[in-house]
Amino acid sequence: MAIVTDSSARDMTPAAAVPLRHDIVPLSQRVAQVAAIASADADSVDKESRFPRAALDAARQHGLLGAQIPVEFGGEGASIYDITEMCYALGRACASTAMIVAMHQTKVACLVRHGRGSAWHEQLMRRIAGEQMLLASSTTEGNNGGNIRASAAAIEVTAEGVSLVRNATVISYGAEADGVMTIARRASDASASDQVLVVFTKDDYTLTPTLGWETLGMRGTCSAGFELKANGVVGQVFAEPYDRIHAQTMTPVAHLSWSSAWAGIAAASVERAQAFIRKAARGADGQMPPGAAHYNSAKMSLLKLRALISANLDAYAAHEYDDRGLGSLEFQSAINLLKVEASDLAVATAMSAMRACGLSGYRNDGDFTVGRHLRDLLSAPLMINNDRILANIATASLMSAVPSSLRD
Repeated sequence: MAIVTDSSARDMTPAAAVPLRHDIVPLSQRVAQVAAIASADADSVDKESRFPRAALDAARQHGLLGAQIPVEFGGEGASIYDITEMCYALGRACASTAMIVAMHQTKVACLVRHGRGSAWHEQLMRRIAGEQMLLASSTTEGNNGGNIRASAAAIEVTAEGVSLVRNATVISYGAEADGVMTIARRASDASASDQVLVVFTKDDYTLTPTLGWETLGMRGTCSAGFELKANGVVGQVFAEPYDRIHAQTMTPVAHLSWSSAWAGIAAASVERAQAFIRKAARGADGQMPPGAAHYNSAKMSLLKLRALISANLDAYAAHEYDDRGLGSLEFQSAINLLKVEASDLAVATAMSAMRACGLSGYRNDGDFTVGRHLRDLLSAPLMINNDRILANIATASLMSAVPSSLRD
């Protein structure tokens, strides 16, 4: 059955979508309000494997989806620090909500950095700010195993515009999004790595379901497979080659946002372990339970994870508009290794938290359950597989210098 998208399906006028005065209510406060709604809905989102609609509706209402859009186009000009804090806070509340927002914000970052000067893309920025449109991501295709630097489908350019037919094995929250950003070969005779980035809005495409989404964790991201058929105008294709967009924005922002979401999930598991240890100690006249040592391990893993993200955030912010710095071997190696290390540390943190809680953490009911957090985090090393990343950057890692001092 085809899902025929319809841009009129939701009242998305600026007045209806954004009733709050965002210049008065701080972004952090609005994020906290959305996180509270996401937290209350997280268990049922996981159990029912459904899109976290209440949380995303709240995110629209509070202007989160357009926060990163520059002020000149109607947004707030939120920084990478603001976005990663948003992902961390939402991760503590609901993993699926956090990952959806992280993926959306990555697409918006590409639009903001690489869409300036394009009338079509600048108008889309205004729409995202005004209508709080949700952008989905389509980067996984066919049997490429998550290798987003090789595309099978190609953009077809005709006198009428551009078209694309793509077998997307995963389009996260694709059926719920207001638009989709995807990569494709520049032309039918281009090599797999000669790619462009293009964005389509909901009235440009149809989605035909091909694969379901029955998974261990991250169930609310609804990352089903679809055949994407899209038609648009030439202006919807980004002028810059995708390899530049990938290195300068897509990879850094994705890895920083994902890692922040994972850190938030891990922090929620540590918080439950802390509550369990405190309760157990009170019931034993202050004597620590056997799991206390595992709580310390969880806390230490979380500290390492936060420090790792912070260091890479600072590095990205320092070079955000320095093409040479972003393209350096040192930066590219570090930002790719961030994804690998952060995903492993997040899983280790939740595992230690579960061991700290013992059977209470293993159970799916009760105040100290950590099962959902662990299941959600087990997706992290597999989302663009860590083994693929390590293999791809092996040569670059060997060529980059080993720091000669603590200050390098």
